[in-house]
Parts: sequence; structure tokens; C-alpha cells
Amino acid sequence: MSGRVEACLSVVAFGAWFALSGPAVAFTAYVSNEKGNSVSVIDSNTMAVTATWKVGRRPRGVTVSKDGKELFVCASDDDRIDVLDTSSGKVVRSLRSGPDPEQFILDASGNPLYVANEDDSQVTIIDIEKNKVLAEVPVGVEPEGMGLSPDGKILVNTSETTNMAHFIDTKTFQVIDNVLVDARPRFAEFTADGKFLWVSAEVGGTVSVIDVAQRRVIKKITFKIPSVNDEAIQPVGIRITKDGSKAFVALGPANRVAVIDAKTYEVEKYLPVGQRVWQLAFTPDQKMLFTTNGTSNDVSVIDVAAEKVVKSIPVGLLPWGVAISPN
Repeated sequence: MSGRVEACLSVVAFGAWFALSGPAVAFTAYVSNEKGNSVSVIDSNTMAVTATWKVGRRPRGVTVSKDGKELFVCASDDDRIDVLDTSSGKVVRSLRSGPDPEQFILDASGNPLYVANEDDSQVTIIDIEKNKVLAEVPVGVEPEGMGLSPDGKILVNTSETTNMAHFIDTKTFQVIDNVLVDARPRFAEFTADGKFLWVSAEVGGTVSVIDVAQRRVIKKITFKIPSVNDEAIQPVGIRITKDGSKAFVALGPANRVAVIDAKTYEVEKYLPVGQRVWQLAFTPDQKMLFTTNGTSNDVSVIDVAAEKVVKSIPVGLLPWGVAISPN
């Protein structure tokens, strides 16, 4: 089948899906382009890039302020966090992040910001209003993944080389426990009830489910895809639905997103997406899931209820992170 015919079919399929499902509430997706030194802005209703904003070098982690007025971007090679005005797309200030900020997570109250500094083996905690470092917490080697419990009391950082999930008390800023997981953990995601923590291991090829109260691994989820080498199955981003029924895991160079029953931990299906799928983000209503596909320079959009890819959107060079805010 020719590329032109496939493109036409894709447009027709998306049009049919959109007619049945919408128009929905419009949201804005922000995608960090690691080699493009930019952020692509996507309207969730039109499923098109509406703007491209310049940021610092090697942007990775990206998140939105609680009121949606500011966008925070890890400019990893510039050792800073750029703060953009979402109404203008301009960098209005920068935060002192520590060396090589990779990922971060914002407190539910909107302040502070918890930042993983890969080159310095620490987590930096920043008051974003005062641009002041509140604490620097030593963790394992090459920290990256950042998760925050729903009650905001426990921060978790994953260290890629130490292969641990570090539990940090957000009042004392002290590490209170460490849990060993498989090789090269990249992402940490709490369930909505705060009882379990899911940690992806890129090299180990697994997702560890940790009982938060007991601080121990209770399940390791593995993946097997016909015609795909095991070495290509590299779990990274994780998103779990609010009702705790489904989990979606990005599998890197396997070019698939795994759909998992979050109660039984059984993999139900694999959704083909773009190349080297990395991070994931739900729209606030959880009707859609956006994936960043690094080497195909696009974003895939998944209809969550139908568990089906409905759209591919070209973005910048090497898309890495994605965050979504209401318009």
C-alpha cells in the first residue's frame, strides 16, 4: 500500500473517531524535543502543532504549573530549568536546578519542584516562587525517575546505575528507605490510592510493582512481543488510570505501548506506535494518552477506552517528554 493511500486512510479513520468521540474539551500538550531544543505545542481538538517554542539545550523533563500559566522545562545541557509563559511561549525566567536536570515533579500544592540531577547523584528541591534551593538530597548514581505519592508525603527517585527506588520524606528531605529493582530504572508512578508504586527498568526489561507500606517488590511484570527481540523491549514511561484498572507502559525501541490489567498485572495487548516510544501523558479527562516517539519524531495519540492508536502527529527532533494542561 502506498504511503499516500495509508495517509488518506489515517485521516479518514481519525475523522470517524473524532466524530464519534467529540468534539471534546480542548487541552494543550507540550512536547520537549531533545535535539530540536524546542517545545512543540499541540491542540488536542485539532491534533495539530500550533506553535514551536525555543528553549535551552537538550530539553527533557517537562511539566505545567498548577494554574496552567507556566511551563517548566529541564534544559539538561544548560544546567537549568526554563520557565515559559504559556500565553506567549517566551522564557520568562530560569530556575537554579543543579547539574543536568533530567526529570522533575511538582508538588500537588504547586510548590516546591523536585528535580533529579543525573550528573550529581542528588535530588534538588526548589522553591519556584523564590527561585531558592530548599534542599539537596544525596541519592544513587544517575538519578532520573521522579514520583510523588498522592498525599504528597513521599517522594521517590530512581537511580539508573544504583538500580534503586529511593523513598524520601518530603517534610524532612531525608531518604527513609531504598528498594532494589531491575537494571536501569527510568520512571516511577504511584497508583491513585497511593498503595503501590510502579517502577520501569529499561535494561532489565521489567516493571516492578512495589507495596508502598511494606517497601518491597510484590510483582515483576515482564513483556514478550512476537517478532521483537527481547533486547529491544525497554520499559520507560508509565501511566496508570485513576480508577486503577489499566496501566500503559512505553517499551522504547520495541515501538509498542503495553496495555496492562493493573489489578492482575497481566499484559493484555501491545499497541504499535512510533519509533522508540519514551514518555506518556494522559489528558486530564483520561480519554486520550499521548506518547513521545523519539526516532520517528512524532507523537502517537491513543484512545484510552478503545485502546487504539487514532493519530500520529509530527513534532520536532527527538521528542522526549510530554505534559498536558487544560486550555
